[in-house]
Amino acid sequence: MPRRPCRLPLLAATLLAATATPALARQAAPPPTPAAAMSQCSRLWTGHEATIERHLATATVVAMEAVPTGVTKPQRGTFAPGGPAARFAWKALPPSRRNGFPESYKAEIAAYQLDRLLGMNMVPPVVERTIDGKVGAAVYWIENTTGWNKDKPAQGPEPEWSRQISRMKLFDQLIANVDRNQGNLLYDRDWHLFLIDHSRAFTTRLATDGIAAINTVDRRLWATIDALTAADVSRALGAWLSPAEQEALLKRRDRMRQAIETLVKQKGASRVFLD
Repeated sequence: MPRRPCRLPLLAATLLAATATPALARQAAPPPTPAAAMSQCSRLWTGHEATIERHLATATVVAMEAVPTGVTKPQRGTFAPGGPAARFAWKALPPSRRNGFPESYKAEIAAYQLDRLLGMNMVPPVVERTIDGKVGAAVYWIENTTGWNKDKPAQGPEPEWSRQISRMKLFDQLIANVDRNQGNLLYDRDWHLFLIDHSRAFTTRLATDGIAAINTVDRRLWATIDALTAADVSRALGAWLSPAEQEALLKRRDRMRQAIETLVKQKGASRVFLD
């Protein structure tokens, strides 16, 4: 099925509404009227990242509710009507160890910033915000999506679907994401695959056990990952990751390079790389 361009409907008319104050209002929330409802495509932030980041950070929040899924117990917030985002996920997770895993809201922001650095457009916008005295990550809520069903995995049009799966695996290996599961994989009717929930990633862990192995490689994304320097990582992620976590990311990248070289020797470049 051919893809149509993703556009944020009526963006120009909503920019003034995106400057609302950050105070958390206590009135009942109106039914959300997401802009995404006007399109099959849910990747509406591309090209409008700065506007949506500003909205996530400053728009008036009119309601908060518990989200029934997710081991980190996130909440879902609703913004006052009129802006470029209707809702957001709220993860107030100060860096600590929970249920045997290191977790941090900062990892959510780092995942988004790394996605931008790599040009993936698979992780929705995330910003730091304070609500009711708690600092956390406000994550753009992607409207009109379908959750992954492990018993009947999605299969979008090829070859783009296989490229997206490859990108996901490369990304998870790079960030040491031990928590990829059906609850944090979404896709829309235009078969865009979205990656959410990265609060357990970006630790100093180097081992990749428990993370989906690489079997094919999106050549363009890998070239970008392979070219990353310490300066690149520091510039994009230094506000959110410790020097040790940044160093570990590059060490994992080096291990990925070795694994890909081994794959090519075993299978041949034509069966490994997706052009």
